[in-house]
Amino acid sequence: MPLTDVKIKNAKAADRPYKLYDERGLFLIVTPNGGKWWRFKYRFADKEKLLSLGVYADIGLKDARERRDEARRMLAYGIDPGLHRKAQKTARQAEAAGSFEFVAREWHAKYAPIWADHHSDRILRRLERDVFPWIGELPIADVTAPEVLSIARRIEQRGALETAHRAVGNCGQVFRYAVATGRAYRDPTGDLRGALPPVRGTHFSALTEPARVAGLLRTLDGYEGSLVVSCALKLAPMVFVRPGELRTARWCDFDLTGAEWRFHVSKTDTEHIVPLSVQALAILREVESLTGDGLYVFPSARSSDRPMSDNAILAAMRRMGIQKEEMSGHGFRAMARTILDEVLGVRPDLIEHQLAHAVRDPNGRAYNRTAHLPERKKMMQKWSDYLDQLKNDQLGE
Repeated sequence: MPLTDVKIKNAKAADRPYKLYDERGLFLIVTPNGGKWWRFKYRFADKEKLLSLGVYADIGLKDARERRDEARRMLAYGIDPGLHRKAQKTARQAEAAGSFEFVAREWHAKYAPIWADHHSDRILRRLERDVFPWIGELPIADVTAPEVLSIARRIEQRGALETAHRAVGNCGQVFRYAVATGRAYRDPTGDLRGALPPVRGTHFSALTEPARVAGLLRTLDGYEGSLVVSCALKLAPMVFVRPGELRTARWCDFDLTGAEWRFHVSKTDTEHIVPLSVQALAILREVESLTGDGLYVFPSARSSDRPMSDNAILAAMRRMGIQKEEMSGHGFRAMARTILDEVLGVRPDLIEHQLAHAVRDPNGRAYNRTAHLPERKKMMQKWSDYLDQLKNDQLGE
């Protein structure tokens, strides 16, 4: 007898799976845990086969019969419904593998391990919020420049022009990865040059006059908070790395015997070397006694498994009366660049190398991280000596 909804609902689980038969090859398997699974039994090329039609009650009796009848129609035309389903699944997977979102996530997963966590997270959030909802499902080879521009315009309209530029840049990286892996022919974002208004440059506050720098350094030396923050404040002007690079510095990247700090710069995707002066080494050895057993040189006050917060150094400077119009975390870089060049007469290319900026040789090739390292070591020692003189002799006042 054909099945009924009442009979199916009343079917109870048993110690072993059992079958409830309907008509024309359709039956229901009742499992020991109470699950009920639709199956269609058929023959194709003299072989008996089974096709899954779903789970009761997600698929009711009427729907199961319709799926069975569709499978029987395929058989009437000489099509194996099981192989047909596999072919459809393969086609869907191939289509998904060529979508912008699939390629973008693959690109992100490939490069995330060499990026700083906050940089990696920021890129993925930007793609998920501003890009995937609009072009994520499209085949990446079919995405056009106007479609990317519409994404950028939408971001610009909410007042985030810089984010719009970054989103276009990230899309360009994904397209170029797709070209390299054979899933796109070109990067359409190249056609958008000039389509967005430029971002007005925002300059980080920085002191570059020796007399004022002397006062700043003496103020930093007088910080009365935690040893970790105090050492970070003293080290920041000596090494003039980006604030995020300083706060996330890891002990495993330091060679105090060789007087070097080596780490990966996520912003430029390059390896970087910071030669450590005698003064920088003294600061590091001081904080090593407190944090040397952990991962981070400057850990969070709340957890040694996390680095110091973004705001720790800025908050300390503000508490000491150093206003945001005077100095920012990035300001130590501008301070070093200006004084090394204009006061100490250091070669500009050495300064740019030490700032981890892209510096190219006469043939247009990027220098590697060890370029001019002996000269840079001398420069970094000269810089620390000069900062000591500013504090002690008040040069320039």
